[in-house]
Amino acid sequence: MTSPASNPVLTYGRMIKFSHSIFAMPFALSAAVLASRTHPVTATQVALIVGCMVTARSCAMGVNRIVDRAYDAKNPRTAIREIPSGQISLNTARALATTAAILFIVLAALLNPLCGALSPIALAIICGYSYAKRYTAFVHLWLGVSLGIAPVAVWIALTGSVATVALILAGAVATWVAGFDILYSLQDEGFDRGEGLHSIPVALGQKGAMLTSALLHVATIGLLAIIPHFSTLGLGYWAGFAVITGVLTYEHAIVKPGDLSRIDKAFFDLNGYVSLLFFAGVCAGTWVG
Repeated sequence: MTSPASNPVLTYGRMIKFSHSIFAMPFALSAAVLASRTHPVTATQVALIVGCMVTARSCAMGVNRIVDRAYDAKNPRTAIREIPSGQISLNTARALATTAAILFIVLAALLNPLCGALSPIALAIICGYSYAKRYTAFVHLWLGVSLGIAPVAVWIALTGSVATVALILAGAVATWVAGFDILYSLQDEGFDRGEGLHSIPVALGQKGAMLTSALLHVATIGLLAIIPHFSTLGLGYWAGFAVITGVLTYEHAIVKPGDLSRIDKAFFDLNGYVSLLFFAGVCAGTWVG
């Protein structure tokens, strides 16, 4: 019997940081809630959307770990990752990423023909992120767009069209993700510079990167603030919005130039709260008032 520690599927789950699904999934489901106000939404559609989110992310993260394996092996922070440490073979990672891609395309096609036709484009965008840091400091925005297309994709899946509110939500997700990814990448500024890789911290230094991150999150807050003008939401949404604003402000207060000791808390804990708070706010603003 294969032990949990040696099970390649479980190891792959750890490799792709499955727990980080908390970042994009609530925003995708929020788009479904907003779309449900004008279009009927079935349990089957929701299940297919969740399946698409999981498989697309699994494929993208798998590709990221595969193409970055040489860099990960050199970087002391990432050398313990599953491929460079030998916990999962390159062929197994490739097979699982390919399987996830195929499942994503199939699930997207089951939602509607347009989603099926667009699914390879979506995969190209989210998998292309893995190569971006070799060429541009705007790699963080590429990651933001990769997650930001989720609300638009959900809207297309449920309505067959794109609405302004979905585009605004996509922009909010993109700026939010890019902002916190800049903070996270501060940990690798020295390594990236030495390897000739690109990032905002490499281009602008710690202070410039932190300012850029803060400005992106100001944009996030601004975009979230105008969503109710395009899809009427009650006080429950504004309560969630207020807490999100406080969380993002706190995130920037605990990460300071020369002190990156709280990066993990800022990256995972606080941003996990942001996505869940937004989903709760949309639900409350839609169904409670």
